[in-house]
Amino acid sequence: MTFDQILTLLVLVAVVAALIWDKVRADVVALSGAAALLVSGVVRPVEVQGAFASPAIIALASLFVIAYALELSGLLDRAIGAGVAMCRRTGATGLWLLLAVIGCISAFMNSTPIVVLGAPVIRDVARTLGLSPRRYLMPLSYITVLTGCCTLIGTSTNLLVDDMARAAGQPRFGLFEVTPVGLPIALAGALYIFLFSGRLLGAPAPPASSEPIDPADVPSAQVGDAELFAERRPLQPVKAAIALATFVGVVALAALEVTPIAASAFAGAVLLILLRVISADEAYGGLRPQVLILIAGMVVLGIAMDESGLASAATSTLVSGLNGLSPIVALIILYGLTLVLTELLSNATVAVLVTPIAVALADSLGVSPRPFIVAVMMAGSAAFATPFGYQTNVIVYQMGGYRYMDFVRVGLPLNLITFAVGIVAIHAVFPF
Repeated sequence: MTFDQILTLLVLVAVVAALIWDKVRADVVALSGAAALLVSGVVRPVEVQGAFASPAIIALASLFVIAYALELSGLLDRAIGAGVAMCRRTGATGLWLLLAVIGCISAFMNSTPIVVLGAPVIRDVARTLGLSPRRYLMPLSYITVLTGCCTLIGTSTNLLVDDMARAAGQPRFGLFEVTPVGLPIALAGALYIFLFSGRLLGAPAPPASSEPIDPADVPSAQVGDAELFAERRPLQPVKAAIALATFVGVVALAALEVTPIAASAFAGAVLLILLRVISADEAYGGLRPQVLILIAGMVVLGIAMDESGLASAATSTLVSGLNGLSPIVALIILYGLTLVLTELLSNATVAVLVTPIAVALADSLGVSPRPFIVAVMMAGSAAFATPFGYQTNVIVYQMGGYRYMDFVRVGLPLNLITFAVGIVAIHAVFPF
């Protein structure tokens, strides 16, 4: 191994260990790793600059601004209020319908702010109806993750995997290209959650405290500010209409492949500022820099792995181990490996580590990389068996008063179900 490969490997191990240790914010860990690689000369300043200006970062930042404009306009609060009124009329059935609506929204918006806003609503409505909030808060997290897999912009994992695949020479994914795979996974997962999650959770625990989560108690830096839970905003009809029309326009332009999602989202965010739907200061406040910095730092790590040759060496080792296997077996192994890593590490880390391996593995087998890349997208978000596998799980973990083993009991079968459905759907939609 060369000096750069050894150094990159040491930084990678240190970053992974720090993320598992979970005593330092994830974005700080990623930034520290990027700084070490930059100072040591493994990556150049221009490559670090490119990581922070990657299409995935631009798209996410712009979508965060648009989502924040929708929130500030009062539109989300009005929608939540309508959902609460429905639940009061229809009881538990209304709660499940509300979860379904939230899931549909999560297919086009990052799931974290949706759960940040929706979790206290679900909790309070359940209590008003005399139901246990823990019966619905874990499903809220799981459903938003599942539906987020249905589009390219539903989760940061899909955007980042798409970005890493493009860097490896692969064509970009369309907005709805992964929908034929993500939708069956989401439907199968939702059916399991509806039928079995209540039984697996057992008897209701005592009601959890209604106090907001202390950000110091939240181990993941991606969760965001918990004080947003209690904030309610009056409806501003004109601003709400413009923000909603802009969001629909951004999605339509990307879906019709008129412009890439990064370009349309960026233009939409700037348009909202120019039309004074959201001020520049408010736009900066909605950026969620902790998420963006985490992803950018992990992209730098991916660049270092590629430039040093460490990624090629790791891929060669994996490929030699899978030599002689059929493509479908290799796909199953890759999906399972990604799934296990996602339970231990952040989804950004997994996307950076596994996507180049997926492309190289497909090339070595002489088949299309597309199904392997989609497997990384799906498994990179489908982390259900621990409360810390995905940031939305952390939010409901404390609010619902769950125990660690609650996630294992409910999430592990969900992992297996989505694994099986995912493999079948990928093989059917993306042939080798």
